[in-house]
Amino acid sequence: MTNIDQQADKILRGATVNFKANPRVSGQENSVSYEAKGAIVISTSGHILWQGAFANLPTEFKELPCDDYEDKLILPGFIDPHIHFPQNRILAAPGKDLLDWLNRFTFPEEARYCSAEYAAKAAEFFLDRLFANGTTSSLAFCSVHKVCADTLFAAAEKRGMAMITGKTMMDRFAPDNVLDTPETGARDTQELIKKWHGKGRLKYAITPRFAVTSTDAQLQLTGDLYKDNPNCLMQTHLSESAGEIATVQKQFPWSKDYTDVYDHFNLLGENSFFAHGIHLSDRECARLSESGSTVVHCPTSNNFLGSGLFDIDHLGKAERPVGVGVATDVGGGTSYSMLQTLGEAYKVAMLKGRKITAYDAFYLATLGNAKQLKLDKEIGSLDPGKFADIVVLDPKSTPVLASRQEVSETLEDVLFSLMILGDDRAVSATYVAGKCVYKG
Repeated sequence: MTNIDQQADKILRGATVNFKANPRVSGQENSVSYEAKGAIVISTSGHILWQGAFANLPTEFKELPCDDYEDKLILPGFIDPHIHFPQNRILAAPGKDLLDWLNRFTFPEEARYCSAEYAAKAAEFFLDRLFANGTTSSLAFCSVHKVCADTLFAAAEKRGMAMITGKTMMDRFAPDNVLDTPETGARDTQELIKKWHGKGRLKYAITPRFAVTSTDAQLQLTGDLYKDNPNCLMQTHLSESAGEIATVQKQFPWSKDYTDVYDHFNLLGENSFFAHGIHLSDRECARLSESGSTVVHCPTSNNFLGSGLFDIDHLGKAERPVGVGVATDVGGGTSYSMLQTLGEAYKVAMLKGRKITAYDAFYLATLGNAKQLKLDKEIGSLDPGKFADIVVLDPKSTPVLASRQEVSETLEDVLFSLMILGDDRAVSATYVAGKCVYKG
């Protein structure tokens, strides 16, 4: 396949893996294309110009510079739809539960992001860690401070990334230095939307932290912002822990359940992303399905904080399927690596008596997350015309993985070993818009 309207720049050569559809819907064999000796041609604009078997490379491309990765796997870059930029230092910080962890570690760290200098230094570290783990796009939380979002947007723009983020809004039950008010939160959000949304590859996400830390007045203004800016996304947390759910019930005694709180303030919708969703009732799933909302599974965070086991089949019931993504949730999550995240998602499914195949997992981390974010026309696969956001994985990157590949018989065997045994050491290279931003 080719798109000849752009000027060719270079070739990537290796084993290409490209997901075409959801394996849980279309079947494993119909969901992925694989070229053991494949190639990708990247244009000067950073888009994929051609992809296929290297033997079929069109003549006009054969003299181009080539990054040859031999038998390594070339895949679409990983997409992380739930991660906290200002928590990048507090991975593995202990807490009795979610609320204790927030108060002991998260809020004190996020308070530091009132400083433009601190936030700018952190943004460089944060994006470098994403690239080192093969993640090329994310939907990220910032702190409550406007300067935090400004800084992350600027750093992502400089790198040509598809970044979606927004300043957190919360006006209660936290220290004063991480609180805004309904009015200042709404005003800062609208100013950030005007400045950054739709600029290059950047998008804005309206970001109430969660119902626990927002008053009715703030949630009402958040719903108004979402209605007035329908092209923006909305991100928050939902049904993560038993203590959180009990707190929400006390705060909003009129509500049917946790989801009903967000529904009441008009925060459900096709651009709405709710992290966790572990303890959802049938009623809540039906309403989330009806509204087109997405629930983002964060397995390493849920396991670390003891929040519970996500049930992918419960959300995926045919009569009321809820869209699902998968994410690291750094810093409650314990790794920037989407490979480790997929491995934990597999184990959680097994503990619930469910099954996630390697194809299921890698689809979720690439084209699946892109579809939920409504970015699948731009990223998520290796199809011509899309941005060349790419990760190169080495299935033999460690002695244990190299030994494991001696008994691998299929592509799925190789992918499965990577998601169970792999981490950042398996990332040989990461490309954003055709530019190599990381070399392992």
